[in-house]
Amino acid sequence: MPDIAQINGGPERADESPSTDVRRIGPTSTPTHPLATAPVGAPTYSVDGFVREFLHELNTNQGVTLSRSSVNDQYLALASTVKNYLMARWLETNRKTQDAKVKTIGYLSAEYLLGSQLNNALLASDLHDIAAEGLRQCGLSLPTLRAQEIEPGLGNGGLGRLAACFIDSLATMNVPCIGYGIRYEYGIFRQTFVDGRQVEQPDTWLALGAPWEFPHPEASVVVNFGGTTERYTDVDGEERCRWNPEWNVLAVPYNYMVPGYLNGRVNTLRLWSAVATKAFDLQIFNAGDYAQAVRAQTFAENISKVLYPEDSTPQGKELRLQQQYFFVAASLRDFINNELEEGFDLHNLSDRIIFQLNDTHPVIAVPELMRILIDEEGFEWEEAWEATRKCFAYTCHTLLPEALEVWSTELLGRLLPRHLELIYQINEHFLREVHETFPGDEIRARRMSLIVEDREQGVRMAHLAAVAATKINGVAALHSQLLRDKVLKDFADLWPDRFTNVTNGVTPRRFVRMANYKFADLLNDTLGSGWVTDLERLRELEPYAEDEDFKARFREVKAWNKRRLTGLLEARDGIALPEGHMLDVMVKRLHEYKRQSLKLLHIVSLYEQVLSGKIAAADVTPRTVLFGAKAAPGYRMAKDTIHLINKVAEVVNNDARLEGRLKVAFPANYNVTLAEKLIPAADLSEQISLAGMEASGTGNMKFALNGALTIGTDDGANVEIRQLVGDEHFFLFGMTEPEVADLGAAGYNPASYYESNENLRDALNLILSGHFSGGNRHLFDSVVLNLINQDRFMALADFQSYVDAQARVEERYADQEAWTRSAILNVARTGYFSSDRSMRDYLQRIWHTTPMI
Repeated sequence: MPDIAQINGGPERADESPSTDVRRIGPTSTPTHPLATAPVGAPTYSVDGFVREFLHELNTNQGVTLSRSSVNDQYLALASTVKNYLMARWLETNRKTQDAKVKTIGYLSAEYLLGSQLNNALLASDLHDIAAEGLRQCGLSLPTLRAQEIEPGLGNGGLGRLAACFIDSLATMNVPCIGYGIRYEYGIFRQTFVDGRQVEQPDTWLALGAPWEFPHPEASVVVNFGGTTERYTDVDGEERCRWNPEWNVLAVPYNYMVPGYLNGRVNTLRLWSAVATKAFDLQIFNAGDYAQAVRAQTFAENISKVLYPEDSTPQGKELRLQQQYFFVAASLRDFINNELEEGFDLHNLSDRIIFQLNDTHPVIAVPELMRILIDEEGFEWEEAWEATRKCFAYTCHTLLPEALEVWSTELLGRLLPRHLELIYQINEHFLREVHETFPGDEIRARRMSLIVEDREQGVRMAHLAAVAATKINGVAALHSQLLRDKVLKDFADLWPDRFTNVTNGVTPRRFVRMANYKFADLLNDTLGSGWVTDLERLRELEPYAEDEDFKARFREVKAWNKRRLTGLLEARDGIALPEGHMLDVMVKRLHEYKRQSLKLLHIVSLYEQVLSGKIAAADVTPRTVLFGAKAAPGYRMAKDTIHLINKVAEVVNNDARLEGRLKVAFPANYNVTLAEKLIPAADLSEQISLAGMEASGTGNMKFALNGALTIGTDDGANVEIRQLVGDEHFFLFGMTEPEVADLGAAGYNPASYYESNENLRDALNLILSGHFSGGNRHLFDSVVLNLINQDRFMALADFQSYVDAQARVEERYADQEAWTRSAILNVARTGYFSSDRSMRDYLQRIWHTTPMI
């Protein structure tokens, strides 16, 4: 053991109170010897070796001794130490994959909601215990340093978290994969509340750098925009097309390592940052116009500033399309230039890559590949199309028409003129096939056309994806059925074999083993550790639902997780959670179809019934309802709903008449880091979207795997959860999807439910009375009157069924033995929802490749 005091001038213990305001400084490059033909072997860490490496990183990279280092210095040194351990494995993975010339998954996604990297790296590399002991010997605390990390702001919700789960599973399963996306400088936004209203702040997660990324400016890609096209005759006398762009930007790659669990494989997540090709004009600067001198840099960097820029303006729409083309153009060029050997025949590109289109955001990659093959590689149109159609698969994540992107041809033609020409050609080719299959059916052809003729002409990106993809999948059984039967029915009629289902999953490494480590220890004691990579082994828990000792330990873990969450929320948000309450949780993106309004009506109705004397406070099951949600900056109804939830919370939480039996909590800025503490503590999982609206959901899976019971509709993956756990252990309510469709067709009148249901009417009237708005009777008219007069997602129609289901929840919760039994069976029967299983389904049904040996 080295003499730490001698090397560093004496130990200094880190502050045990983590600071959430500390940011990091940037990474360093990783040089290799010019004669090296293979990566240097990875370090093998003992505790002593870890301490030496940690102190070396602290001294050389941070330039401080241990005694003079800040907690942030110590975190950065720790990150570098762990990163060095993974680096050689990453380089070796890349070498083996290129040497083997195997098929790679190119995962194209606008979002990656990664969560913290340190925890995952320690788990995947089996360094946790060594790191904890090494730091302890230095007088430091691993939890304190771990708390310094600010998670990457690269995603919004389920779409981005799913992408992160998938690339984790592919690495763990030894499948070559490169995730491609955008390195957003400010992420989506950091949510704060001012007088209960959502206020968006920049998410400055990169303010002082990010120690887990590797910038490679030497591998930058030029991405072009605008300009015109022209026809010309090549040297062989063939007529060709040339794109003469008006402007361009550089896409700079930043690599993140994606380690597999204890298998030595480290895949790559490659994120692109936009910089100007000519960032600084010295002549203009010397003339004194300093702002104009850096205008190109500012303009270019806007592309990778924020996730989902507000698109209610023409400028916002254009920026979104710029983002989408920017990252797919860079990604396709990167794979062709850097992952394929020199001289590779691109006619065989599908032997080496399948690009998975994660929703419609990356679909512009289809005409981009066509452009590369035709304009740059000299392919004829037909052979380019044949090659392109083998290289893409499409996952649709929505059933909402407004979420299926349509880009105006005016914008496309102005920003990407060559791509619009190719889209018209693809459409012409496709419609010939439609007319051959369905002769004379012009109405069907218009429905299926890639080009929609509405108030303005536009390109349906979901249709383009469907035409180009080898396979089209939904993300839950019901969603895939509705995709075939309704959303893309005409395409399913034309190509029935092209459609399949892959139900989503979540990684058990992050959302059980890391997030719920006390429970993971209980599982290891009971089942062994194999469940971490074979989640179906949770089935072996079923007999323990009758075991009194196991049930007692299960309850102890849940109580410990509640205490941990309570401490976090007190420190993070000043929120105090009462002891002895059922923790009723609804965390997800704020959208009307997810129906946070229905949960809120249940709260207000309970409160109103106590106030009016219909029920006594003593009859209310002690319950804390915890919301977590962000609303899109331009989504007024969602933001008004957040405001109302917070105002209801203020009144309910301070009304002594409730005797402390009903509380509402809404911590701001819900993210993966908070989810990892909240999900293991939850008793009840709220999955209450209108049937037929939610594609899948993955929060429902995370809660079930961590021992929360679900109250939900038959929507998305709820259907499969209920079928697996059994009706007895799932609180089902609400209309089915066919009933929703029938009610809509018959003419839904929400006012009739308001008028006929006394408790519902009284709850809505209490809001309208100004009770939650300081006497202002009109502050929440937008929310309440929308529900009474429109209620697009039928919250009022499902209200009574929901209240009845909540009564069943309370009855079960009153019998803690029965509740615990149901919770254990939920865990035991939901091993199916591992992202490892999802990846096996993709490999077998869509990608048609296998793991490397």
